[in-house]
Amino acid sequence: MQHITGIQRNQMMLSSLEDTITADNPVRFIDAFVGTIDLEKLGFSIRVLKTEGRPSFETAVFLKVYLYGYLNGIRSSRKLEKECLRNMELQWLLCGLAPNYHTIADFRKDNPKALKQLFKLFVSFLKDADLIAGETIAIDGTKSRAHNSKKANFSPKKIDKHLAYIEEKTQQYLDQLAQNDDHENSTTITNIQAKIERLKTNKINYELLAEQLQASGEPQISTTDGDARALLVQGVVVEVSYNIQAAVDDKHNLVVATHTINRNDKNALSAIAIEAKENLDVDTFTALVDKGYHNGRELETCKNQNITTIVAHPEQGKSNENGTQPEYLISKFTYNKEENTYTCPEGQTLTTTGRWHKKTGRTEESGYMFQKYRTPACKTCPVKDQCTSRKGGRELDRSQYANAVEENHQRYKDNPQLYRKRQEINEHIFGTIKRKWGYNYTDLIGLEKVNGEHSLIMLVYNIKRSINILGVPDLIAKLKTWNSPYKRKVLLFIKTTYLKTITAYFFAQPKVSC
Repeated sequence: MQHITGIQRNQMMLSSLEDTITADNPVRFIDAFVGTIDLEKLGFSIRVLKTEGRPSFETAVFLKVYLYGYLNGIRSSRKLEKECLRNMELQWLLCGLAPNYHTIADFRKDNPKALKQLFKLFVSFLKDADLIAGETIAIDGTKSRAHNSKKANFSPKKIDKHLAYIEEKTQQYLDQLAQNDDHENSTTITNIQAKIERLKTNKINYELLAEQLQASGEPQISTTDGDARALLVQGVVVEVSYNIQAAVDDKHNLVVATHTINRNDKNALSAIAIEAKENLDVDTFTALVDKGYHNGRELETCKNQNITTIVAHPEQGKSNENGTQPEYLISKFTYNKEENTYTCPEGQTLTTTGRWHKKTGRTEESGYMFQKYRTPACKTCPVKDQCTSRKGGRELDRSQYANAVEENHQRYKDNPQLYRKRQEINEHIFGTIKRKWGYNYTDLIGLEKVNGEHSLIMLVYNIKRSINILGVPDLIAKLKTWNSPYKRKVLLFIKTTYLKTITAYFFAQPKVSC
């Protein structure tokens, strides 16, 4: 039977590494891109030649390794070391160099800020290459599992539960000791005493955790990764994780801004929206966002930054009232801006004294000012029982951010078709990164390092998608003609205090548990 036969293994061949890599191979773009940028200006730690010992590898070598690795679903430093020895594409990319796995891993740990700035620089290239429109941006977040188990995450309630269990178990062992005194069973007594000592040690550890938790002012503490938090993932499912924020342009579904936080979405809108605006260098854009981000303070901040928001409005609550029927919800009351009054469904006018009250508490929605609106007509209203159970009558609260909320809600109602595009834009990237590539967890510990890794993931996503859109030769051609003044402007911008301002902003936000 005839079969296709291969070449003899001992056959000598005359070829070069260059012959093994086709013109449309993505490694050619990685090589061209890394060769174009100034790594030192981006903040990468530059390895210098020591007076003694073995010379070090160039910083560009490690960046190429990680760009190639994440582009091909390989992020383990040990696996990357093996690929450097057996992978023809990496041998071409690194000119035959093969760094040690430990040195490879150190690069990712030591350069989180520089990786974030590299992502920003590539966004500027995509905009200059006309792959980003910068007009309509969809914003969303997804959870990435942290390097910390649920067992190593503690809240005050969980610590109290453990301490109560220890007390109960200790008492049981003490009762057993009292029963065994008459039997003089030394082996049993020794075993019980050892268990009691272990419980005492555990009790001390939990008490120390409780003290740390109280001193930090945080609602929870993680022992493996101190920055990881238990976050609500879906429904009632909770995972110790990080929250990746992403702003995605609607033209080609390319990511224009990203950072990682350790809380839920409630207070996250303005930080990612402002970052997107700065990265795109535009005066304004329209942000499409789901209802998990709906927050009056965040909407007001976006409005002040000239960012047009279309955030889905959550289901109308019942304010501070109980027993309200659907026809008498807050949404059924009409606000008169000129007179600063509300008109109820029965035609009565609710007025305010003008006094501002402060919302207090430790929730995400505390800390804002509001006014109260009432009417004496409630006392004689025939449908009062359907409207409120409060003896004094119906009372409405109006936040200081109410105008921004109402303007956003009107835009949401006026643009249903535009808002429906949100899922098409940003859910695509999360599906690709988490389900197809398997990047649903982080390899690193600490919020800053996790930010660096997630910036690298988003950068690689943009590279892969832009290659699929234009192809490697055309993308390299655009890279060679990249507008130098624009690139210098971006590099100069990276040296400003913007990143520090954004970091300080989202670290200063209230941190709450799920």
